[in-house]
Amino acid sequence: MVDVIIVGLGAMGSAASYELARRGKSVLGIDQFSPPHDLGSTHGRSRIIREAYFEDPAYVPIVQRAYELWRALEREAGDELLLITGGVMIGDEHGTLVHGARTSAERHGLPHELLDARETRRRFPGLEPPDEMVALLEPRAGVLKPERCVTAFLSLAGKHGATLNTNERVIGWRATDAGVSVRTTRRAYEAEQLVLTAGPWLPELLSGTEGHGLSTEQLTVERQLFHWYAPAAHAAWFAPRAMPISLWEYEPEKMFAAFADLGDGVKFGIHHEGERTDPARVRREVTPADDETMGALVRRFMPNAFGALRESRVCLYTNTPDHHFLIDRLPCAPSVLVASPCSGHGFKFASAIGEIVADLVTGGASRFDLSLFAAGRARERRDGI
Repeated sequence: MVDVIIVGLGAMGSAASYELARRGKSVLGIDQFSPPHDLGSTHGRSRIIREAYFEDPAYVPIVQRAYELWRALEREAGDELLLITGGVMIGDEHGTLVHGARTSAERHGLPHELLDARETRRRFPGLEPPDEMVALLEPRAGVLKPERCVTAFLSLAGKHGATLNTNERVIGWRATDAGVSVRTTRRAYEAEQLVLTAGPWLPELLSGTEGHGLSTEQLTVERQLFHWYAPAAHAAWFAPRAMPISLWEYEPEKMFAAFADLGDGVKFGIHHEGERTDPARVRREVTPADDETMGALVRRFMPNAFGALRESRVCLYTNTPDHHFLIDRLPCAPSVLVASPCSGHGFKFASAIGEIVADLVTGGASRFDLSLFAAGRARERRDGI
């Protein structure tokens, strides 16, 4: 019997393992692979962190806490995990992206500027928005290094006493009078509480569970792509000191992201236009058509970045209907806490979600209002990167 079993040791599970072990809880973390790996959602060498959150102002206090915790993790791990580059949200001034980011910035008093297209091109010549677009500039945005973050969390969790079983697959769980019982391909384990942070494998783990407030049919897995291009010209324009991270609403409700060249090319990814899939049958190969869809947007908005294609990779989003997070206990099994999925915009929050999970496990409550992430909510909302 341990205090907590955590299933899935990607972004959220590794963070929760670290935070609970740091607090002296007996933790057993289980993952069917050996994280960090490239089979789920936590990979790609860079992930955006941003503060003026267009999806909903309610995220801002949580991401502000995440910044603090990422810096604390850096100090304890002795590794650089967060790089501040600044960020621009580019699109129609009244569109979902720019308007939403501006709303969050104004509501929370965040430093920001609104730039017209001409000024955006002058300050950041690698970006070429058309005249009808504007850009909201936020100075604290930047990139996290996901594989190094997960490595740091897991290494420190182990040092704080967590047991981390990798290459071991969970095949079932059940609630018991004492808490939960978890069966794996090796054996059965008992715990007072169970935390499910398995991302795209969550629908499988919840299959057959009644009364959890969000049916497994509503948790959908989406195939997404990242692409890295060598700059075609003016490589200095795309270095981290010159190019902020950028989100582009290139058509209403359609977005892509661009990252500075960290040594392996300028990174791009279209957001939420992927095919529905599941981890067992996802197409891992990237086709020329996949590359051309992204390439057409790079040529249109950042033509000097459109050099040789260096790499393309598949990753998975696990989506709720409104694309907000799911952080809640199962009504049918109160000893089970779900802290996933995050609908493609969760990694930046991992450090704070680890703390939130630890607070819920140890004290039953969080300092943050988590009603937006309740299992039983019936809203339909949009999300971001």
